Amino acid sequence: MRSLILSLFLASSILGAQTPQPTRHITADLSKIQGPHTQTPLMTVGAGRANEGLRADWQQQLALVQKEIGFRYLRFHGLLHDDMGVYTEDSKGNPSYNFQYIDLLYDAMLAQDIRPFVELSFMPAKLASGDKTVFWWKGNITPPKDMSKWNGLIRALIEHWQQRYGTAEISTWYYEVWNEPDLSAFWAGTPEQYLDLYRNTALTIKSACPACRVGGPATAAGQLDSAWLALIAKDHIPADFLSTHTYAVTAGAFDADGQAGTVLDTKPSAITGRVQASHNLIAASATPALELHYTEWSTAYTPTDPIHDQYISAPFILQKLRETSPLAQSMSYWTFTDIFEEGGPRFTPFHGGFGLLNYQGIRKPGYFAYKFLAQLDSTDLATSDPQSWITVSTGPQGKTNCAALFWDYTPIAPPAPEADQTFYKREQPAAPAPATDLSLTNLPNGTYQLNIWRTGYQQNDAYTAYLHMGSPTQLSRDQVAQLQQAASGSPSESRTITVSNHEFRSTFPMHQNDTVLVTLTPQ
Repeated sequence: MRSLILSLFLASSILGAQTPQPTRHITADLSKIQGPHTQTPLMTVGAGRANEGLRADWQQQLALVQKEIGFRYLRFHGLLHDDMGVYTEDSKGNPSYNFQYIDLLYDAMLAQDIRPFVELSFMPAKLASGDKTVFWWKGNITPPKDMSKWNGLIRALIEHWQQRYGTAEISTWYYEVWNEPDLSAFWAGTPEQYLDLYRNTALTIKSACPACRVGGPATAAGQLDSAWLALIAKDHIPADFLSTHTYAVTAGAFDADGQAGTVLDTKPSAITGRVQASHNLIAASATPALELHYTEWSTAYTPTDPIHDQYISAPFILQKLRETSPLAQSMSYWTFTDIFEEGGPRFTPFHGGFGLLNYQGIRKPGYFAYKFLAQLDSTDLATSDPQSWITVSTGPQGKTNCAALFWDYTPIAPPAPEADQTFYKREQPAAPAPATDLSLTNLPNGTYQLNIWRTGYQQNDAYTAYLHMGSPTQLSRDQVAQLQQAASGSPSESRTITVSNHEFRSTFPMHQNDTVLVTLTPQ
C-alpha cells in the first residue's frame, strides 16, 4: 500500500512538473541599503543538559558547529543537577560547593568562542524540599528547602566565576532563573514560590555582580509572564530580559519520554504570533526596555518527531527567523545536537531528535539553514520577496561581496488522523515549485566567484539517504561516511563569472521546501 501511495504521489509530481508555473521574481538593488543584518538568528542555541557537555563527541560536534556556523551563546538544563557534583551538605547541614565539572564544561565552551546563557536549574538533592523529578536523568524540580542556602549557592557560583573568568567576562553572560516553572512537570512549587525564587536569585546575582544580566521566567507558553512583569515593576526586582519558549505544534502535550504524538502547526502565525505577543507584552509593561529572548523554539517539543530530520526543517527555520528577528534579541533553536537524553539514550541514528546534528555528527537539513545564515554579509538590502535575505559587505580593497538566501516554505501537516511521528518518518518527495528568477542590480562590474548551495529533497538531505539505505538501526563506518557525503554541504555549483552590465541575473529551478544560497565574491 505504501509503495502504491508513493507511486501515485510521484506520478502527480511528474504531471505537475509538466504544467507551466509562474516564475518567482526576487530583485534587489545594491544601492538600496535596508540596514545592519540581524544578529538574532545566530545569537543563541540550545543543548540538552550540562553533563552531556562533558562528553568528547558532544564537544567535537560543538567545535564543528562553531567552525561552520558560530553561535554566540549556548543554553542547557541541569547545571546544578547532582551529576555535575555542585552541592552537598555535611552531617550538620553545612553546605559544600564544588565547581570542577562546571569549570571543565565552561572552559571547553569558551575555547570554542561560545559563551554560557546560564540556566540556573535543577535543584541539588541535598538542597531540595522534595523528591519530584523530571526526565530519565531525574532533574529535581522542587523549590529549595532553605532559601538562604540557595542564595548562598548562587552567590558562591557568581563569585567563583568572577575569580576564574573575571567580572568583565561574566557580565557578558545571561543568567536565567529556572526552566518552564509554569509547567508542573518542571516546577513542583506554586507560581508564588517561583516568583520568590526569582526575587531571591536576581537580588543575589546583582549584589555579587551588578553588571550581570538576569532574567526569567523561562516559561513554556507565557503563563507566568504577566505576573513576573508585575513583580519586577511593583517590587523593583532586577531584570534585564524576559525569556520564554514556543514550538509549532497543534496537538500534543508535555512529552518527557518522547512517546506523545505531535502535529505540525502550518498556520503562518505559528511561532511568529507568540513572539509578537511577547514583544507587545513587554512594550506595554512598566519595563518596556527589557530584552526578549526565546530560549527554546523549534517545530516540535518532543525529541521523537521526525520532522526534525526532514528537509522541510530548513525553510521552516529560515521563515520563522525572518519574521521574528525584528521582535526578539535571540531565538535559541532547541538543540544543536541529538546527544540529548531527556528520555534516555536513543537506539537509532535518526529518531526525530531535536538536534541539527545526529549522534554521528551527520548534518541535518536544519543545520544548513544556520550554515547558510552564517554566510550572509553584514548589511541587508531591501528585497521584494518575504522568503529571502539579500546582503552585502565590503571586502578587501573595498570590493563588494553579495549573498542571496531564498527558500520555498510550503508546510505540510499530516493528514488526519496521522501525526508527525508516522507521516514525517516516511520519505516525502517534493512537489514542483515556481522557478526563481534572481536579479541583483547596481553590482560593481568585475570578476566574481559564484557559489551556489542547496538543501531540499535529496539535496544535503541525510534523512532521505538514510531511508534509501534501509533505515539501519546501527550505522557502520562506511554508512556514516556515505551519509556524511550525502550531506557534505559542498556547493552544487561553483564557477567564475564576469559582470559587465552592473547586474547579476539567473534563474533557479525549485521544488517545495528547497533552500538556496548564492554568494558572489569579487576576485
